[in-house]
Amino acid sequence: MILDPEIETASREDLQRLQLSRLRTTLERVYESVPFYRESLDEARIKPTDIHSLQDIVRLPFTQKSDLRDHYPFGLLAVTTEHVVRFHASSGTRGKPTVVAYTKGDIARWAHIVARALACAGAKAGDRFHNAYGYGLFTGGLGLHYGIEELGAAVIPVSGGNTARQVRLIEDFRPRGISGTPSYVLNIAEEMEALGLDPRQTSLEYGILGAEPWSEALRAEIQSTLDIKAMDIYGLSEVMGPGVAIECWEAQNGLHIAEDHFLAEIIDPKTALPVPFGESGELVFTSLTKEAFPVIRYRTGDIASLDQEPCACGRTLMRMSRIKGRLDDMLIIRGVNVFPTEIEYVLLQFDEIAPHYQVTVDHVGSLDTLEVHCEVSPEFHRDTSTIPSDPRFMSLHHRLLHSLKSELGISVGLKIHRPGTIARSEGKAIRIVDNRVESEIR
Repeated sequence: MILDPEIETASREDLQRLQLSRLRTTLERVYESVPFYRESLDEARIKPTDIHSLQDIVRLPFTQKSDLRDHYPFGLLAVTTEHVVRFHASSGTRGKPTVVAYTKGDIARWAHIVARALACAGAKAGDRFHNAYGYGLFTGGLGLHYGIEELGAAVIPVSGGNTARQVRLIEDFRPRGISGTPSYVLNIAEEMEALGLDPRQTSLEYGILGAEPWSEALRAEIQSTLDIKAMDIYGLSEVMGPGVAIECWEAQNGLHIAEDHFLAEIIDPKTALPVPFGESGELVFTSLTKEAFPVIRYRTGDIASLDQEPCACGRTLMRMSRIKGRLDDMLIIRGVNVFPTEIEYVLLQFDEIAPHYQVTVDHVGSLDTLEVHCEVSPEFHRDTSTIPSDPRFMSLHHRLLHSLKSELGISVGLKIHRPGTIARSEGKAIRIVDNRVESEIR
């Protein structure tokens, strides 16, 4: 269902005219209201009136996460706190949290953007929707919540955690849709099996999953395990929250960006120069309609590409690829770049391996080492008598180790565990344990 056909099927020329008008308005607002942006623009020797086309955006300075932390908590607000109706913030595990704010108008626009995204992914008015994203300072739970209600669906605000209760509510309330991180939704399915239930026999028809990078292989695993369509949703609190982009039900091939509210770019993360359409680089967003907390050329740290080709669903909105990984999650092991999703892709090619894994990185002598921890599936475990001495297990270990080396381009360690060994997530999965960082801290 296309909720806003005048926007979602608009011509490229009409979309760009709207974006340019809103970009100039946003620049004028931040120049007048946010000292940080006024100083940044003055240092770059550019005024809002100097922007005459969307191509001129490359003249504007970037905003980075460190800028949000340096101006903690309210230094980047474009309105006084009296006009703010909600704050969200990051966990602050790597320093000061990043704080973002919303006016009443921001909340209303966000709800509509999310409703439009949900409709794109197959949700309908009248649906019951199981929301397993965490509520609180994280934008996921409340961001989806208001959009579900705006669409006219009934939200079941479960939040994360208490997985057995999640299963019971799905059984009793019979929702058509579910949202959460891919790893946690898979955890819910595993809990169903542990309780003697068939995950393929629920009322669920679609899942709207995000907040962590996930591979096509994991999508296939989730769709097969739960017998649903699984759509990727993208967002980050600094730009708005969930709903910035989403896959459509029809194609599941790239995420349609809400271009009337967000201007997207891809840059080379090393040179900060634009890259051509179709090439991967760092995703950059400029908000076009935010009142309380607009951002100009925000470097997300996410690796993706952009695509302007027509989509089977009929929408003309630009699409971004699924997130390949985050720059701060990219591991550099003996000069080779490795993303967790590349490891996930290899693991899920093996039916004998369950979709749960963790990577540990250490510094041994003068070299960095990477070790992959994963689990065998319950079915394989039942069929092998003495792990790891069973010949079938030894063969699996050899084949998987060879595939990892071939895909990643480096030798890695591998430990295959019994089912249930890898810690399960009730939110974002912890894929990397970097002991090099812990050693530096100690």
